[in-house]
Amino acid sequence: MAAAATMAAAAREMVLRAGTLDMEEEEGPLGGGPGLQETLQLGELDITSDEFILDEVDGSEFASSSYPLGICYRTFLCLGVDLRHYSKQVELELQQIEQKSIRDYIQESENIASLHNQITACDAVLERMEQMLGAFQSDLSSISSEIRILQEQSGAMNIRLRNRQAVRGKLGELVDGLVVPSALVTAILEAPVTEPRFLEQLQELDAKAAAVREQEARGTAACADVRGVLDRLRVKAVTKIREFILQKIYSFRKPMTNYQIPQTALLKYRFFYQFLLGNERATAKEIRDEYVETLSKIYLSYYRSYLGRLMKVQFWTHGLGDRDSSDRNTIFTLGTRGSVISPTELEAPILVPHTAQRGEQRYPFEALFRSQHYALLDNSCREYLFICEFFVVSGPAAHDLFHAVMGRTLSMTLKHLESYLADCYDAIAVFLCIHIVLRFRNIAAKRDVPALDRYWEQVLALLWPRFELILEMNVQSVRSTDPQRLGGLDTRPHYITRRYAEFSSALVSINQTIPNERTMQLLGQLQVEVENFVLRVAAEFSSRKEQLVFLINNYDMMLGVLMERAADDSKEVESFQQLLNARTQEFIEELLSPPFGGLVAFVKEAEALIERGQAERLRGEEARVTQLIRGFGSSWKSSVESLSQDVMRSFTNFRNGTSIIQGALTQLIQLYHRFHRVLSQPQLRALPARAELINIHHLMVELKKHKPNF
Repeated sequence: MAAAATMAAAAREMVLRAGTLDMEEEEGPLGGGPGLQETLQLGELDITSDEFILDEVDGSEFASSSYPLGICYRTFLCLGVDLRHYSKQVELELQQIEQKSIRDYIQESENIASLHNQITACDAVLERMEQMLGAFQSDLSSISSEIRILQEQSGAMNIRLRNRQAVRGKLGELVDGLVVPSALVTAILEAPVTEPRFLEQLQELDAKAAAVREQEARGTAACADVRGVLDRLRVKAVTKIREFILQKIYSFRKPMTNYQIPQTALLKYRFFYQFLLGNERATAKEIRDEYVETLSKIYLSYYRSYLGRLMKVQFWTHGLGDRDSSDRNTIFTLGTRGSVISPTELEAPILVPHTAQRGEQRYPFEALFRSQHYALLDNSCREYLFICEFFVVSGPAAHDLFHAVMGRTLSMTLKHLESYLADCYDAIAVFLCIHIVLRFRNIAAKRDVPALDRYWEQVLALLWPRFELILEMNVQSVRSTDPQRLGGLDTRPHYITRRYAEFSSALVSINQTIPNERTMQLLGQLQVEVENFVLRVAAEFSSRKEQLVFLINNYDMMLGVLMERAADDSKEVESFQQLLNARTQEFIEELLSPPFGGLVAFVKEAEALIERGQAERLRGEEARVTQLIRGFGSSWKSSVESLSQDVMRSFTNFRNGTSIIQGALTQLIQLYHRFHRVLSQPQLRALPARAELINIHHLMVELKKHKPNF
């Protein structure tokens, strides 16, 4: 139907255009009218053109809506279609279609009316729905505004609540800080200070007093209501605390009282002093001054008495050159004295003087010094820690308070030490005291008590100069010793060298624990003087053999003592080892010279001639060689026996004598072996006396029989 309608519309338009064309033809008749003056531009529809082919024209193309109306019109003209007739035909068809449509409409009128009614009803429903939705929209708008209002009201209420809670908290704190409960009043006024509830309520009182002071600074008027009550409670608490602490301090003064017990008890009430410090500084200063005065006197009295009793159990020592000392065997020998600086002895319990006196025991000065200063160290550490904890001080303030308590005691101890050192010549004791101080200083550092550092420096400032002075005096004493004034001499070790060996080994072994270069320098000077002294004494002997025996005995003794305590690679050990080896070799040559001197001289001369290429000169020595061969063969056994006995008589150290005999026999074998090599030269090979030579292996076997065994 749509296509038919389109074709009808196209036909009507063509009819109208045809009518217009007729009107134009009437105005311009064919053959000479003005309409013929214009050429009709048919374009592609020009039937006179050879290019237009009617066979290619399809009727369906005219019905297509894609062709413009003008093209259809021209096409109909070209085809020679009668447009009027075609138009009427189209109108007829349209009328038919219209009538058919009317009949269809009439037939469907009921349905259309029903549809109209339904549409009207739907419109009414939709209108009502629109009204309802509009009402809903307005309701939602009002609800949204109400929700926004409620949110704003809720936020405001939350802010007010938070503000009220903050105010309530601060106000509660203020009220709690200002209100004085009855339990606090009862405890402060009635409870003894030793009860736990008094301490608890005292802390509460201190907190309230601090809170009131803070609120007063802010201008809080309510503080005036409780200021009077708090002041009266504070005064009462201060009075009770003052009486309690002073009573404890006064109890220190009772005779035969162990002050450490009540002092330790005070630590449980250290808050009492903190309360006084924050609320009544005058009373706090009074208590501190009273404590300082009391403890200062107690420590001074205790240490003065203890020092006096300790010095009664000391045995006295003397100098290096004092031969009349009754205890000279322990003056220069370290022995067990060195154990005083061992870890176990260093922190051992202090000496009890009256117990030692009852047992008639005597101790060297370093043992007394150790006991005295260990007691001082222990009490000082304890006192320093108590001061820091109870009096709430640290750093320089703690040092000042400590020295206020212990200063008089430390000064007294330094004066006593200075007085003792003025007459002390026991270098080992002084050196041990130095090492005791060095170790005690390390212990104090480990305990984190720096208050004694200055005291340790003062003690060392007294000990080091005295120790160096004693060593220098010993050096001068040995240097100025005249051997001729020492009485009778023998080849045994001299008592001065023995003392030096013990003395030097003692200092070297102590110095190895904490080395000190100045000590090694002084010991080096002393060693040089002792070596010179030994040479001066040896020069008093008439024979070189006796001189060598004396030197070897002294060097061997000093070396043996040093090796017991000093390290094998120490300077002293190396020095005396070299001296001993040199003198031993010289003594062996001196020992072999009387019985085998001719043999030694010949071997040396012959080896020199052979080395210079003058071996022919040996031909003139046949008689001398013969005499040497026969003389050695007849006397070597007796000579060796005499040599062995002489060595064993000359040396006090059997081990050293054995070593010398072994060295002499070894050198004798080497000498005889060299003699054999000389006789094997062509110039002496034909000598008849060579048959009398002793076989070298036989000689070695025989000489082994003379080697002492110990």
